[in-house]
Amino acid sequence: MLLITICVGSSCSLRGSDELATELFHLIEKEKLEGMVDIVGAFCMDACSKGVSVRVGEREFSGIRPEQAKTFFYKEVFARIDNKLASHSPEAQVAPASPGKEGAS
Repeated sequence: MLLITICVGSSCSLRGSDELATELFHLIEKEKLEGMVDIVGAFCMDACSKGVSVRVGEREFSGIRPEQAKTFFYKEVFARIDNKLASHSPEAQVAPASPGKEGAS
């Protein structure tokens, strides 16, 4: 499961962390990613002066605004899930080449 952590401390809250979380929840539902992506809150992620702080997995971002939620979601969240699903799909599995006889016609 991919975990999104959003700072809900006072500074980030004033900058729109609640609205950002709401938008991300809607996008998770829209893309039917419940059970694959989860959102949790955290108090202070030590980047208060930069705006809303967000962590996606182990990658940290700061200064994310609620109006950037859709772009951020598809670039940083959906792309990770989509890549993960593609790497596990049967179509993505390449069958090993069968041994052939060189020079045979």
